[in-house]
Amino acid sequence: MSKIKTAFFCSNCGYESAKWLGKCPSCEQWNTFVEEVITKDNRLEERDWKKFGTDKKESRTLSLHEVVSAGEKRINSADAELNRVLGGGIVAGSIVLVAGEPGIGKSTLFLQNGLLLTGIRTLYISGEESEQQIKMRADRLNIRNDDFYLLTETSTQVIFQEIKKLKPQLVIVDSIQTLQSPYIESSAGSVSQIRECTAEFQRFAKETNTPVFLIGHITKDGSIAGPKVLEHMVDTVLQFEGDRHYAYRILRTLKNRFGSTAELGIYEMTEGGMRGVSNPSELLITQKEEQLSGIAIAATIEGVRPLLIEVQALVTQSVYGTPQRTVSGHDLRRLQLLLAVLEKRGGFHFGVKDVFLNIAGGIKVEDPSIDLAVLCALLSSYEDVPVSPRVCFAGEVGLSGEIRAVNRIEQRIAEAEKLGFERIFVSKYNQKGVGGQKFDIEVVPVGRVEEVYKQLF
Repeated sequence: MSKIKTAFFCSNCGYESAKWLGKCPSCEQWNTFVEEVITKDNRLEERDWKKFGTDKKESRTLSLHEVVSAGEKRINSADAELNRVLGGGIVAGSIVLVAGEPGIGKSTLFLQNGLLLTGIRTLYISGEESEQQIKMRADRLNIRNDDFYLLTETSTQVIFQEIKKLKPQLVIVDSIQTLQSPYIESSAGSVSQIRECTAEFQRFAKETNTPVFLIGHITKDGSIAGPKVLEHMVDTVLQFEGDRHYAYRILRTLKNRFGSTAELGIYEMTEGGMRGVSNPSELLITQKEEQLSGIAIAATIEGVRPLLIEVQALVTQSVYGTPQRTVSGHDLRRLQLLLAVLEKRGGFHFGVKDVFLNIAGGIKVEDPSIDLAVLCALLSSYEDVPVSPRVCFAGEVGLSGEIRAVNRIEQRIAEAEKLGFERIFVSKYNQKGVGGQKFDIEVVPVGRVEEVYKQLF
């Protein structure tokens, strides 16, 4: 006999309670509990993918020294950016959650990657689009692959029956919020449904050694939709982000059990699909014929990749009582901190000025090493004197006005040299990091904000 019970779930974090609560004890949000009917079915243990793939090994306790160390088996995708973000390729038996805003290009990216994997039997499961819609997008991509199969279905029971027949080597699910398990009596997209469907695919991936990509939605505040436990269940969490008004998209790693969590992949949206950008520094720096004030180039690092980005600042006289502080792609509090340093240590009166700051290219940067470039862009706009386009900056600014050292300075200098820059300003405390290496670019060590101002203006 089936046992039916009702439970209350927090729609924000997935916390489960036997009774309704006004405030969630986990995420402390108010009025987020919803009632869901849960059916515990005796057939839950009868998995549809049994007898598919490798034989399941017998579970027994092992001593640590009995375990044989072996590297993960990886599928090398045709997308170099995806390989970098995943840590070297798609790990066999891994389950990857990919989240992003509607219309950002998640479905296009993974349809394209599935079509490019020749020789790998790929199953693309869609609960949102029909076969005709997916075929139209595939025609636009203009990639032919006879090992690529489509399934438009939302019931996990039917999906696993088809998986048992096809025996795919890679599964892509678009999206996890549309699936529905017959073992849970609640609507698709609810907390319990998302958790149960993900758990079924997790067991399938681990028992059959088949990699699974789950495409998911995000909420209004940018976090991944569904219960927070969803992120703990999967091996890798990728965030696909970018401004839809720009051509560039960023695939960022939030969690990765098989590689670095600081990796970054950059794509350009074209008519023929997503194109991986191998040298994003050239795209993120605007080519200008004339020199303009308020622009400085920063040498930053995203993951293991050095990037040169353009920082744009505009400082104008305030016409209102309270000066405006507006940023795009940068932290507002960090800007206020740098303005306070310039006011206190340099004697510049930014308190009566409106300040606008923008990171060109529509990307968001959190690396503190761009402080020096932000500061120089602000001073350039304040004095209305352009900074040479052949100069770039790498340094963190402290509250006392000192230029602090940043990590992996050699990579930053090498990237600036490769792109033809003539000078790079770095912290004098980075001299040990540079060592005895010879660069064709002039490395200018500075210790304080005043030194930078005297050399540039």
